[in-house]
Amino acid sequence: QVQLVESGGGLVEAGGSWRLSCTASGSFDRINDMGWYREAPGKQRELVARVTFGGTTNYADSVVGRFTIARDNARNTVSLQMSSLKPEDTATYYCNAEAYLGGGAFRGHFWGHGTQVTVSS
Repeated sequence: QVQLVESGGGLVEAGGSWRLSCTASGSFDRINDMGWYREAPGKQRELVARVTFGGTTNYADSVVGRFTIARDNARNTVSLQMSSLKPEDTATYYCNAEAYLGGGAFRGHFWGHGTQVTVSS
């Protein structure tokens, strides 16, 4: 299987910055799309940011200009740099990856177990 492990959750003041990281390991040749989702209390899990193998990014409107996603293809890692944090950003953040085997065979979509980010007012 493919394992995704998030790290970096914690408590931060509003207006501050914070960084999350995710590392993929297991049975795959490469990962195409990789991204971050979040689930706030009482809300559905939503896309935060996503990046393709080639580096094309996509952000939720609520985080544009404040969050930056980046990946290291060689290390199979993805990070989320968060700035100007707001209490509304409080959520459990999940790493997601689309994995493929050699020859282009689709391996599957995989999720991390999540890491909690709490922004105090």
